[in-house]
Amino acid sequence: MRRIIAVASGKGGFGKSTVAMNLAVALAEAGAQVGLIDADILNPNIPMMAGIGNGRPRVNGEKMIPLEAYGVKLLSTGLLMDPEKPLIMRGPMLHSAIRQFFIDVDWGALDYMIVDLPPGTGDAPLSLAQSFPLTGAIIVTQPQEVAVSDALRGAAMFEALNVPVLGIVENMAGDFFGEGGGERLAAERGWEFLGRVPLDAEVRKGGDFGRPIVANMPDTPAGKAFHALSQKVAARASVVMLQAADVIPLSVIG
Repeated sequence: MRRIIAVASGKGGFGKSTVAMNLAVALAEAGAQVGLIDADILNPNIPMMAGIGNGRPRVNGEKMIPLEAYGVKLLSTGLLMDPEKPLIMRGPMLHSAIRQFFIDVDWGALDYMIVDLPPGTGDAPLSLAQSFPLTGAIIVTQPQEVAVSDALRGAAMFEALNVPVLGIVENMAGDFFGEGGGERLAAERGWEFLGRVPLDAEVRKGGDFGRPIVANMPDTPAGKAFHALSQKVAARASVVMLQAADVIPLSVIG
């Protein structure tokens, strides 16, 4: 896995899983090898959003084989459990489950692993940051101030864990929730503003029916916004990796 990117938010309801799903599909459509881990272990949504809710991963030897949709390799507890029964886990069990999704799965060679984290600043993001070399984190917020304050706490957690904040995504922008809160947060804290996704009923429908808008309706404003987001994320991840390596590629030198 060349780049491991966490998609997080300060709390639920900001459309974090929607952003993670459409980002992964857009990167795959650009030619990258992409995996997506649904690390929201207790409330998995990615199988529904990908249209594979009834799928089950097969096992080859000691490794699970992830399912694939829209060119993205996927794994989620939603593919391993009864959807009508609650999954109850304490912190150590969550830590073990996240590690297994990385180690006990045959992902093959990946350019990007997108990890859809549960909301908040609890066990799952801590386990991920402490167990694997994260390239960085994307913070998803809505535009209104109450949402921005939650996003700030989520981003500050990653900084405290020495994980680079790749940038802020302002989701559901428009007349209903307003516009500009995420961009202001990025400017005030010196983070990259990765883009603004407009509030669009088709995005919600795409998630409900397993048809990500970036693939199903790419020419809509939301579809174009997700494609632009994927390009910015790819660029930011490359810059962060170069900064961490502290080297200058020969191609740059000429």
